[in-house]
Amino acid sequence: MDYILLLSKCRQVIGPSMLPTLNQAGDILAVNMVPKWWGQFNTGDVVLMRSPGNPTLHLAKRILGVEGEKVTYLVDPNNSKTIKTVLVPEGHVWVQGDNIHKSYDSRKFGPVPRGLIQGRIFYRVWPPEKIGPIDSKVNPNEPPTK
Repeated sequence: MDYILLLSKCRQVIGPSMLPTLNQAGDILAVNMVPKWWGQFNTGDVVLMRSPGNPTLHLAKRILGVEGEKVTYLVDPNNSKTIKTVLVPEGHVWVQGDNIHKSYDSRKFGPVPRGLIQGRIFYRVWPPEKIGPIDSKVNPNEPPTK
């Protein structure tokens, strides 16, 4: 069990994009920092990643598709019911915030290179009343209808 702590780091995540899974005011989360070549990321995992638009920023997002999978999503959930399907290219993942109405994610910047993923968020350590594991869900958003 001690080796897990050595490969983990705590990060604070603030913002509305992962509501209701994460608190908008800021949760402190344990991130599994296992090297990308050792760890496997799966659909449903919540990950800490560098922003494709600004690598100095870190984002928390949920993986909705890994390489070779098709992802169907609402193009603009605030203004349209238009859906689109993409095939996630090799070496990439498709990420979205659980709060699709307030998230800057793959719907804006496209598939994310796996190299931008820092680790898998697996446990909330603060606030005390919400301490516990972070659920992996396949798709927390309502599925688009065709």
